Order: sequence, then structure tokens, then C-alpha cells
Amino acid sequence: MKKIIWLFPLLLVILSACQKAGTSVTILADGHSYTVITSEHIPEKILSEAKLTLAANDRLLYLGSPAPLDSSLPDAASYTLIIRRAIALTLVTPDGQKTIQTSAQSIGQALVDAGYTLYSADRIDPPAETPIEGPLTVTYRPSQKLEVTVDGTQVPVRSSASSVGRALAEVGIPLIGLDSSSPPETDPLPGDGKIRVTRVVESVALIQKSLPSATRTEPSADLELDQQALVQVGQPGLAVTRVRTTSEDGVQVSQKTESESIVRPPQDRIMGYGTKVVIRSAVVDGITIQYYRVLTLLATSYSPCRSGTSKCSYGTSSGLPVKRGTVAMVYSWYLAFGFDKLYIPGYGYATVGDVGGGPAGSHFWVDLGFTDADYQPIYGNVTVYFLTPVPANLVTVLP
Repeated sequence: MKKIIWLFPLLLVILSACQKAGTSVTILADGHSYTVITSEHIPEKILSEAKLTLAANDRLLYLGSPAPLDSSLPDAASYTLIIRRAIALTLVTPDGQKTIQTSAQSIGQALVDAGYTLYSADRIDPPAETPIEGPLTVTYRPSQKLEVTVDGTQVPVRSSASSVGRALAEVGIPLIGLDSSSPPETDPLPGDGKIRVTRVVESVALIQKSLPSATRTEPSADLELDQQALVQVGQPGLAVTRVRTTSEDGVQVSQKTESESIVRPPQDRIMGYGTKVVIRSAVVDGITIQYYRVLTLLATSYSPCRSGTSKCSYGTSSGLPVKRGTVAMVYSWYLAFGFDKLYIPGYGYATVGDVGGGPAGSHFWVDLGFTDADYQPIYGNVTVYFLTPVPANLVTVLP
């Protein structure tokens, strides 16, 4: 028992000596290393013992992380503290240029410390992870929240691009081909953040089109007068039309014919009409006649007082008297056959000497003249022979 009482004072001396020795703290600052032996665990007091101070934007690091000056360090056999002095960082933004003092270890941390909220779409040059080892100039363009309407959907995105087109390309909604945007792709990002993309699609189609054939007539010396025959069968042609159709967001907005190429021209249908004069003889009403043309016409009759007017008309267009042997035709036929000699069965010889209207506008008509005394009512088809000699100004096509 006496031995234990004797050892107790010795133990107190040893404990007192240990407390006097304290903890070793190494401080790295300003390119120098400082070591202090201290019993303190609060950084602010340790720095005071080392006669080191922190400026407003300096930072104290312990194990790579900021160490609060007024909070006790965790228990450890020794400490290594690092003082990062604030460095001037020149920040260039769309709003202008300013200088900030920072002791952050990277550009990104310096921006966060300065109150900026960073997004992955922000543009930072040099990059955010670049360590700060000396004065730097940093270009910072913050991203903007956008709402892109495309293909019927609203897509929220962020971009720091300088134009609408660049922003759309960055977020994976590029303008392709004839696509357009509102605002236009060369404009800066809109203040309200709203961008509309219009998908424009053009298609070109080749469309076949039938070209109708025309019918025309040609004189034929192989056919007799007033005869017709098919000389050439008509064939429709073929054209190819190039049509461009434009659609916006799936809705057709225009269609334009750009060109038309004739692949096969149409072939006209050709009817030949006779110009060959054949003189024939016939016995009609017991009389032998020679003729070069024969037609079937609708016949009517008239006399001076039965001419369809309110007054009796004794004269004709040619000056011949209205009597048997003077016949009328429509004006165009009168011009073609005026004073031509005819023979009409049951009526006799006649001369085209007057103009009439013809029933229902028919050209194939002849009005047989009579005097009032020998008038005979006639209505029906008759055969009309055009007698020789053949007129010098022969009309080959009936008017």
C-alpha cells in the first residue's frame, strides 16, 4: 500500500509533462510550412498561436475540405492544415465583366461560392473542373431554360447557345433540310424561352397524264366529192408531270406543278373528204341528165304570198322572180351554189337564186319556188342533182 501511494505523484508528473508537450500541427501557407505544438483543437486559436491570419476570402483546409475556424478539429495524433489564399478571378459573362476573389480549388466551386447555380448546359471556359492555381480569366455563359414545341410535343431543355439553331442542335432537335423555327434559327434565344420547330417535308411525284387527240379533216383526191373516210386513227398522247408537294408538320400547305414532259405526242384522227369529181348520167323523170354531185335535202315550198312574211314578195336575193325553177337555200349555201343549175325529181330544173332561213337552222334544205297560181305545198326529203358543167370555183366542202 505504501508503494502505490509513492507512485501516484510520479504519475501526475508524467501526465503533466504530456499535457505540456501538446499536439503537433503543420500549417502550409504562402509557400512555407509552419509547425506548432499546441493543446488547442480550434483552428482559429491554432492559427493565432502560429501568428497566421486569414483574409476575407482565404480558406483553411483540413484533409482537403474547408475547416470551420470556430469548430474543434477531430481527435488526431497530428494535423496538417492548408491555408489557400484568395486569388483574383476575372469573370466574363453576357452581362459584362467583373473580378471576384476566391480561394476555391476549382473554377466551378468558385462560381458556386460566388452565388451562381451551375447546370451541365452552362458554357464555362476553362471548364468547371479546372483547378485554380493562379489568376484566371473565365468566360461564363449561363444556360437558359427553354421549351421547344416539336412534333406536337413540348420538350423542356436548357442551353447556353448563342442562337436558336445552335441551341436546337445541342439539345438533339436539329433543323433538317427545309425545317424552320420560330424565332428563326439565326436569332438569339428568346426571352420567354419558347421555340417552335416546324417540320417541313417536300415530296416530288411524277404523274402520268393522257393527252387527248384532235380530229382534223384533209382533202383526199382518192375520194369522190362529198364522201368521207378515215385516213388515220387517232391515238392519245402521254405526258409526265412533275409535281412538288410541301407539308408542314404533316399538313399539306402547297402543291406546285414544276414541269411537264411529253413522252408521247398525241396522234390526230384524220378524216379525208373527197375532192375527186366524177360526172355521171342518170334518167330522171324520163329526162337524161349529167351531174357531178347529188345530195339528199329537206324540201319545202314557197310562193310570193306564201314566203312567211306579212307582204307578198315577188323578188329574190338574185333578182330572179319567185316562180317554179327558182329555189332558195341558206345564206352560206347561196354564196357557194348561187346560180348553180340543179335538177329535182318531181320539180324539174332549178336555179339557186334566193336566200331562206331553213327549218330549225338546217343547212341541208332547199325551198322550192312557185307562183301563187301554181303553188304546191311540199315537205319531205328530195334528191337534188347538181348539173354539169362543173363550176370553176367548185366548193368541195359543204358549208
